[in-house]
Amino acid sequence: MQHIQEKITGMDWTNVATALHEKGFALIPSFLQENDCAAVQDLYNHPQCFRKTVVMERYRFGLGEYKYFDYPLPGILQTIRQWVYPQLVPVANEWMKMLGINKQFPNSFAALQLLCAQQQQTKPTVLILKYGSGGHNTLHQDLYGEIYFPLQAVVFLNEPGIDYTGGEFVLLQQTPRAQSRAFVLQPKRGEMLIFTTQFRPVKGSKGYYRVQVKHGVSEVSEGERHTLGIIFHDAMA
Repeated sequence: MQHIQEKITGMDWTNVATALHEKGFALIPSFLQENDCAAVQDLYNHPQCFRKTVVMERYRFGLGEYKYFDYPLPGILQTIRQWVYPQLVPVANEWMKMLGINKQFPNSFAALQLLCAQQQQTKPTVLILKYGSGGHNTLHQDLYGEIYFPLQAVVFLNEPGIDYTGGEFVLLQQTPRAQSRAFVLQPKRGEMLIFTTQFRPVKGSKGYYRVQVKHGVSEVSEGERHTLGIIFHDAMA
């Protein structure tokens, strides 16, 4: 996975950090090549790769299906998780300082996993999601336990307008004592979206305050939509 590692280390993470501070999300074009997207999507058909399958309508999460990968992760997923995480730590730690939260995240991904293990969070949270016609995902947050990293990523594996229509990615920002604000995005195949897991700081007249953010997927009109979810903290179950 050398080309993935080189892609990550060669990116302009300063611009990514600026976008995260300003909006709470950053879109990275051409993160994965088309053949890599196809290879990741093909993993969906290999049940030995997964520890758990969730049929979303059973839990009123929406309409669709997602599968959590098991350890050891496929090489491409491990590479993304391991090399993207340290690039995001400075933003995460700065957010904690802005909001006066007494928490700092370690620089290495291995150290984050150790923190998770100390809280009995040992299950991988990387997942692949599949939506068909009518599929959607209700607004939610991916926390999974006491330890959770405040940023996560999703990689889009299909081409909108060709493989599917509809299925926009939705971010809902809930500002205290104000109307909510929605961001509706339709990234192309191979693009990676980095966004806040739970909240982000926004500067007000008296300093920074916390804004809650949830994410979901609008209804797919037709076709099939697959995405790869990269969550950095592990889960209890």
